[in-house]
Amino acid sequence: MLYFSRWKIYLILATCIAGFILMLPNFMGRDTLAALPSWYANTRVSLGLDLRGGSHLLLEVDMATVIRDRVEGLVDGARQQLRTANVGYTALNAGERAVTVQLRDPAQAEEAVKALRQLSSPVGRTALGGGQPDLDVTVNGGTVTVALSEVALRDRATQAIEQSIEIVRRRIDETGVNEPTIARQGNDRILVQLPGVEDPDRIKRLLGTTAKMTFRLVDVNADPSSGRAPPGSEILPSTEGDRYQSKYVIRKKVEVDGATLQNASAGTNPQTGEWVVNFEFNTAGANRFAEVTKQNVGRPFAIVLDNKVISAPVIREPITGGRGQISGNFTAANANDLAVLLRAGALPAPLKVIEERTVGPDLGADSIRAGLTAVVVGFVMVCVYMIASYGLFGAFACSALFVNLVLTLAALSLLHATLTLPGIAGVLLSLGLAVDANILINERIREETKKGRGVFASMEAGFSRAYSTIVDSNLTTAIKMALLFVFGTGTIKGFAVTITFGILISMFTATVLVRLMMVTWLRRTRPAVLPV
Repeated sequence: MLYFSRWKIYLILATCIAGFILMLPNFMGRDTLAALPSWYANTRVSLGLDLRGGSHLLLEVDMATVIRDRVEGLVDGARQQLRTANVGYTALNAGERAVTVQLRDPAQAEEAVKALRQLSSPVGRTALGGGQPDLDVTVNGGTVTVALSEVALRDRATQAIEQSIEIVRRRIDETGVNEPTIARQGNDRILVQLPGVEDPDRIKRLLGTTAKMTFRLVDVNADPSSGRAPPGSEILPSTEGDRYQSKYVIRKKVEVDGATLQNASAGTNPQTGEWVVNFEFNTAGANRFAEVTKQNVGRPFAIVLDNKVISAPVIREPITGGRGQISGNFTAANANDLAVLLRAGALPAPLKVIEERTVGPDLGADSIRAGLTAVVVGFVMVCVYMIASYGLFGAFACSALFVNLVLTLAALSLLHATLTLPGIAGVLLSLGLAVDANILINERIREETKKGRGVFASMEAGFSRAYSTIVDSNLTTAIKMALLFVFGTGTIKGFAVTITFGILISMFTATVLVRLMMVTWLRRTRPAVLPV
């Protein structure tokens, strides 16, 4: 326990020096960081919302819309399947979670069930196969009901929240917000924390827009002023302004889905100077767009965003290049926001802001000062106690405690972790945990000295007997922190991470670094009595 080979000494010193170098960018100004290599300048701890200030949003996914979209899709599918199977019906209605079909001939119920079951798809499928049907098809006399199963509802909810989180992350990344926190909360909610964003209105507009874009034909034979749309069409409002009609009769059939867009960017029309959004399809979308425009030359082609017509230009000639342009009285900000939405993709359902908080930068600065003050005061008080109780060995423990802080900050910097107030509390608590090991070691050494053992024997016994106790106590704490990280959220996870780093690093500083300092002092001075 008291012997260190030369390579071990070099490795310990290199670890301490590397930690000091990695944590330095946290205390450098912007001008200094700009002159450093990017890989080194980026090794910094990010400040959380409560320290830096910013916006906190809690969003809720509208699951009713997710279910309604699926049911509406079942209506079209049921109509096609029944037509293919030559099953007649008198009514086809969509409810909240089911589609009901009133058959013309109840004797065809078995054929209708067989045809409608083809609309079902397995959910909950694993790598080994299996899965359950997402539709329950039942018959009651001449009425066939196609309902979404419970497992299908849970699967739809899971898919909707996961897809929404990914789309939200893409949209926020496009705005340039650094280190956002985006996490699932509960069954249908998304937590969004945006450090440094004091005015969340633009972010709310971006996240509150579903951005479901479709390209559909205008029904030129119908009059929107009548208030009635023929079968297969619907009346949608226009966002183009007073220069154009305020409503259009639009075919329900989607000719080209906006999901096939692969790029969108804001620009200006060189002829009029107006702001426009240029878009580009992928290969499948470009082929479909070319086919539709070739077959419908001379007809208006509506661009529909979230059930509103933003533009309805007339197709002058086939568009085969897979590129197009959206105009609609845009400002520079509107055009850029729409381009962001189209690049990020459409949400599966609308998001509602159910909670909003803004943390000012002044409050964040006060929190940082209070947190740093608590850490410094805690460090000083621990050092005073250790030196008063154990003298020189207490001073060694304080030196190791400083190295512990440096290595903890270096580890957080290397992982680009986000530091919050609970994280600072975790650092402060880890100071106490880190010094516990040194107290155990020093008390053991003191006991062995009182028994009359020699200097080297006392130190050897002190480290050997305290080591197992230190490992056991730190291991149980690490297990608790792992549980907090797995089952906790947000700030609780940050607290668990800082405590865990403190535990791992304290094992190094208390049982290795302090031992090296003690052994070095012991071999150089050869004292007759240990200063404990």
